[in-house]
Amino acid sequence: MGMLQPNPWVLSLAPYVAGRAKADGVEKVVKLSANESAVGASPKAAEAMVASAVSMHLYPDPDAFDLRRAIAEVHGLAADRIICGAGSDEILHMVAQAFVREGDEIIHSRYGFMMYPIIAQSLGARPVAVPNKNWAADVDGILAAVTDKTRIVYLDNPNNPTGAYLPKAEVERLIAGLPKSCVLVYDAAYAECVDADDYTDGTDLAMAHDNVLMSRTFSKLYGLASLRIGWGYGSPALLDPMNRIRMPFNANLPAQNAAIAAVRDRDFAEKATRFTVQWRQWLSARISALGLEVVPSQTNFVLIRFPQSGDHQAEAANAWLTEHGYLLRWLPGQGLADCLRLTVGTEQENQVVVALLEAFMNR
Repeated sequence: MGMLQPNPWVLSLAPYVAGRAKADGVEKVVKLSANESAVGASPKAAEAMVASAVSMHLYPDPDAFDLRRAIAEVHGLAADRIICGAGSDEILHMVAQAFVREGDEIIHSRYGFMMYPIIAQSLGARPVAVPNKNWAADVDGILAAVTDKTRIVYLDNPNNPTGAYLPKAEVERLIAGLPKSCVLVYDAAYAECVDADDYTDGTDLAMAHDNVLMSRTFSKLYGLASLRIGWGYGSPALLDPMNRIRMPFNANLPAQNAAIAAVRDRDFAEKATRFTVQWRQWLSARISALGLEVVPSQTNFVLIRFPQSGDHQAEAANAWLTEHGYLLRWLPGQGLADCLRLTVGTEQENQVVVALLEAFMNR
């Protein structure tokens, strides 16, 4: 008998690498590498999760009916056009599994969420990376990259890891230029962090176009990252095949109940948004004053660009911060070896990390 052989395209995959949570030789660290919420979860969400413990012997609602209804009520949407998953990651995977075949192409921004090319390669499809424009997606570049093999365009808006965004008019221009046979996956993981007036969270686009799927997460602003819960919004033409391949009971009960409480606690969500915007702006101003380039951000993080030569390069800054217990995200694998991504932390964490950066720049 022959040896076990996985699909050849799987062996070419580079596994996803999460933001660091530990560092050798450093006993206590401050993790600002994974874009988690500095505010934490709503107390009502925490209470709902704890209350779920008495029902842990039961399977969760396979269709997440109550959660879909809560999301629909809060956002003014149709519940039957909502699909829930184990984080928005599962939504991003499911749409590709439903529509992409071996040999097809998936377009994404060169600087974009690292799972996009992994999803493509896991299905035997070819990821097509389009260079960014002004740190955001390049609409003209994406449209020029479309071929008859293009099945999906992933658009993270705002962008991760840059924090930049496209205004609604540019996204509409992209949709108008895409063939109807191509799905635009509008990844709005950071929508709750945005304060730009010309931004759209994508729900209106998904309502207007059958080939647009909007995805959202409870991991960022809502602070439910460990529960793995997210949702998508789209037409029946998109959701029907996705629901056919969706794993049974994919959204666990504590996650569903916590998300229901979180989405309905508007006061806490608005508080988290105000905190995020305030400290994002503060970090951007203070770090820029150190002579470093900070990409204008609409997320809960900022991307800092360091000199490409000399004693103050990003790799050295990363080592300096790690030595002092602060973990940021260095992204040489994405072509951003001269950058560090910094998650908005607590007030104290923000102040300390800026002080450490100032000390590094003055060495």
